[in-house]
Amino acid sequence: MTTQHDVPAVPARVRTSGRSVPRPNEGVWPGLATPPLAPVKGRAAEILFRNAVRSLPVRVVFPGGERIGAGGPDSPVMRIERPRGFFARLGHDSKIGFGEAYMVGDWTTTDLPGLLTPFAAKLSTLIPKPLQAMARRYVEARQPREEVNTLEGSQENIHRHYDLSNDMFALFLDDTMSYSAGWFADGSDDLVLAQERKIDGILDMAGVVDGTHVCEIGTGWGGLATRAAQRGARVTTLTISQEQKTLAEQRLAAAGVADRVQVLLRDYREAQGQYDAVVSVEMIEAVGERYWPTYFGALDRLLKPGGRVGLQAITMPHDRMVVSKGDYTWIHKYVFPGGIIPSVESIENNLARGTSLHIAERRSLGFDYARTLGHWRRRFLDNWDEVSGLGFDETFRRMWEFYLGYCEAGFRVGYLDVFQLSLQRRPSF
Repeated sequence: MTTQHDVPAVPARVRTSGRSVPRPNEGVWPGLATPPLAPVKGRAAEILFRNAVRSLPVRVVFPGGERIGAGGPDSPVMRIERPRGFFARLGHDSKIGFGEAYMVGDWTTTDLPGLLTPFAAKLSTLIPKPLQAMARRYVEARQPREEVNTLEGSQENIHRHYDLSNDMFALFLDDTMSYSAGWFADGSDDLVLAQERKIDGILDMAGVVDGTHVCEIGTGWGGLATRAAQRGARVTTLTISQEQKTLAEQRLAAAGVADRVQVLLRDYREAQGQYDAVVSVEMIEAVGERYWPTYFGALDRLLKPGGRVGLQAITMPHDRMVVSKGDYTWIHKYVFPGGIIPSVESIENNLARGTSLHIAERRSLGFDYARTLGHWRRRFLDNWDEVSGLGFDETFRRMWEFYLGYCEAGFRVGYLDVFQLSLQRRPSF
């Protein structure tokens, strides 16, 4: 293992809709006070929640002992600790309030992914469709203009998440420092092996062999670049995170491949040259729909004739992407500002409209991602004392636990998927 624990943590202030969320030891989190009680909205939220839970295989317990839900004795339990605050948050904005209520302790559970899985399975029908449209128009927040992924906006959005602390990420990721879906071999639950298999899988899809010159869009902490260099490739890898660049370069040096890898602090829109292969792992989710044509155009522009692209992308069903693409959710506010998850159809459409590329091969890793997230969540909680020692508070712990559990549930039920895609130039006839 490289020396990531020797790199000092560099906590970052994170902006949420123009306001700073404390990181770490910076005091009270702004925006988490219980919203002013709006009786009509709060009552409407309670009615909708009770109606939704009635058929779910969960048990919801209120103070005083009232129980609702269709779950049996072995079903996950959700305890509503403060009903007034819980329903006030749901009524204020359900897509943000549910997660915020967990962050502040308005509700608790001993099996977060188990509880969230039934909700995720019915996510598109928990609220009747006519009310969904009304909520989007009159109640729920929309994507803030300041989170649009311009060159400057992308740097701020990435800074908010990836520059939290290298040490914190090292405490729950595996030794490869891969922050994307692993690919587990049959009969194996080894996360390191799954991540190495995933990296080799995407490099194979891009045709990376000895002598290949690779452009990587999205360095992470250097795991893929290291493996590509060990295969004999030369790598030019791009990141807009200074913290990731610093640690990636240290890890590359420790692995003995620094002479084969150039790490550039550069946006994909500013990339230059042409390469035998282009790879990009779970970076498209941060691009934003407005910039998808630019992103796919860059993949096409950077690829030499005869080359291949290895793209790994989290996806969602196309119909859900279309109706929800302007939503501002808890994940946007607290984890991935400016992000949007594409559908496979939207990727195909953008490739067809603006590039010479098409999808020549695909591989789904959705259930593997659920397993990966389970590993991360358990490691994060098991190592909480060390994370806390970096200065992160209990609100952050509940936020990160909800994030990992929420995503795990989405992949468990197929609401989310992740694909490895080999992009090649369309044949000429």
